[in-house]
Amino acid sequence: MMTQSFILEYWNDNDWLVGRLKGVPGVFSQGQTLAELEENIRDAYRLMATDAEPAPE
Repeated sequence: MMTQSFILEYWNDNDWLVGRLKGVPGVFSQGQTLAELEENIRDAYRLMATDAEPAPE
């Protein structure tokens, strides 16, 4: 299994941390803690990657 690494860019927006995966368009999320943001951004990436897979024929 090959592991891929990404850069998580994040900033404060009031009481939330908002982040995106640098270099991966459309993958954004938020969390109240860095750990929550990291978990949510992983989920957002998985959803994007699943949607990008071709449908079985």
